[in-house]
Amino acid sequence: MHLGKGPMTDLNHLEHDLLNQVEAAGDEAALETVRVSALGKKGSVSELLKTLGAMTPEERKERGPLINGLRDKVQTAIVAKKETLAEAALDARLSAERVDVTLPVQEGPETRGRIHPISQVIEELTAIFADMGFSVAEGPDVETDYLNFTALNFPVGHPAREMHDTFFLAPDEKGERKVLRTHTSPVQIRTMTSQKPPIRVIIPGRTYRHDSDQTHTPMFHQVEGLVIDKQANIAHLKWILEEFCKTFFEVDQVKMRFRPSFFPFTEPSAEVDIQCSRKGGEIRFGEGEDWLEILGCGMVHPNVLRNCGLDPDEYQGFAWGMGIDRIAMLKYGMPDLRPFFEADVRWLNHYGFRPLDIPSLVGGLTS
Repeated sequence: MHLGKGPMTDLNHLEHDLLNQVEAAGDEAALETVRVSALGKKGSVSELLKTLGAMTPEERKERGPLINGLRDKVQTAIVAKKETLAEAALDARLSAERVDVTLPVQEGPETRGRIHPISQVIEELTAIFADMGFSVAEGPDVETDYLNFTALNFPVGHPAREMHDTFFLAPDEKGERKVLRTHTSPVQIRTMTSQKPPIRVIIPGRTYRHDSDQTHTPMFHQVEGLVIDKQANIAHLKWILEEFCKTFFEVDQVKMRFRPSFFPFTEPSAEVDIQCSRKGGEIRFGEGEDWLEILGCGMVHPNVLRNCGLDPDEYQGFAWGMGIDRIAMLKYGMPDLRPFFEADVRWLNHYGFRPLDIPSLVGGLTS
């Protein structure tokens, strides 16, 4: 490019023109177009730089710094404009994607639901007893009269049948009236008739009785445990129940007392009380001078073993049972049993558990 008679004027004009183009660029694409037109292979400044080789030493000494200075000014202006455009783009994005940190964070769909306290406690029970070598056994909610009563040493006409206030179904074609199981004990019979000892199972599940008040509902949940072996005894039963109570209620120690009682399916039988404190209207376990009944237990009656085809002279065992809803109320401070089954989302949000907080002995049952 020939600069003509006024090279300084031409350079000043070109510089003014290029810097105006840089300043007018509205985005990085427009700025890149200006850069190519000025500093690209065939850009206006690049063409000027090419003329330096054909100049005399005197001309090169005079015009070289001017052309190189132009190049440097244009490059500096382009870099500065690029930073300005980047900052403007970031500001626009921040403005469009602004988050009000004073508002509560919305939970994602994977954490929005809640695990029902009954499901939570069943998971806790399973974790505790699995650590002691127990497996889980299950059975149907609708049972035969034989499995629910007779096989468990409730003979026909036994007054204990009336104590359960049972839901009887209509007679079938054989005239047999099945029942909604009044306890999970029929699963003990099913287990003993289908497995050979040694047996170590827990049996959580729904049960049904004609009760309805603050601490009773027509349908509730129960967990029973069963151990059958040649040397199973009361000492084993006591240790298991103590370890369970310490782990479930998360206390370092707990005192228990066994009071003689009567159940048709165990002999001897006992009600179990656990040490607690009731100060301030709050029940706390592992301390205090009060007692709270928590479960029933005993050695499996020889008649029950015989009904399952086991020789009571060779095998013996023990069993226990407790209400899952009741121990959930005791542990988590729920005053009334009825809301467990009312499907009130507000209650569930308050007492429920996050779905990813899976109970375990390693991670902590209530962590």
